[in-house]
Amino acid sequence: MSLELKSTSKCFDGWQQRWKHQSTSLNCEMVVSIYLPPQALTQKVPVLYWLSGLTCNDQNFVTKAGAQEYAAKHGVAIVAPDTSPRGEGVANADGWDLGQGAGFYVDATQAPWSAHFRMYSYIVDELPELIAESFSVDPQRAGIFGHSMGGHGALTIALRNPEKFRSVSAFAPICAPTLCPWGQKAFTAYFGEDRALWAQHDSAALLATTKLAGPILIDQGMGDEFLAEQLLPEQLERAAAQSGQVLALRRHADYDHSYFFIASFIADHIDFHARALG
Repeated sequence: MSLELKSTSKCFDGWQQRWKHQSTSLNCEMVVSIYLPPQALTQKVPVLYWLSGLTCNDQNFVTKAGAQEYAAKHGVAIVAPDTSPRGEGVANADGWDLGQGAGFYVDATQAPWSAHFRMYSYIVDELPELIAESFSVDPQRAGIFGHSMGGHGALTIALRNPEKFRSVSAFAPICAPTLCPWGQKAFTAYFGEDRALWAQHDSAALLATTKLAGPILIDQGMGDEFLAEQLLPEQLERAAAQSGQVLALRRHADYDHSYFFIASFIADHIDFHARALG
């Protein structure tokens, strides 16, 4: 695997870069952004993987969250991949909540999606290996966080791979996709009617029977238009209580689902991960 540099910009004495590579997991070309803090010039640094939400790509977080200042302060790298495979020959669907831009961080088993939509394997295995080979990051100090669909991905991936991701947080995650319209539509397309497979990618279902060694941080805006029907944080709270998981689910009056919300609390999340990763 090899990376080809698309752009680089100095930012808070570090570098915000954008790279492309041919993905073996997804069978297409992928673009990924990475922020390298100034500390990475002289030592290996902890690394955070950011997973974005529906309709987003690698640039939404990079340009809107304001994360670079805090990543530089704490000396952590941030990797922001695209949300799905893309390109000619990659399956797609009408609308914005299925197909390209809506990979849901799962490995699809149903045609036509199974040919390319293997975002779970890409995030868990291929991308961390590529990042560790190419940059001055410590793969033993990795965390994961995300927003909405990406929050769902961060939670499920962390719960299933605690040996790879030592910390996890989320903004307005889809907490119980098997119970909400977004998740039911995507899982039916990607998995068919295999409900056991659905449950493997539902953080509330996973958390009911397992827990992480460290705490989980979640921020949720109470002015979020998707809160009642799609996000269902109360399902995650119930599951955490059942398993004994330490969960900080902070509710914020009036905040919506946008990057204005993320930018308001991104400093807290990077500080949370930096403390967990050392």
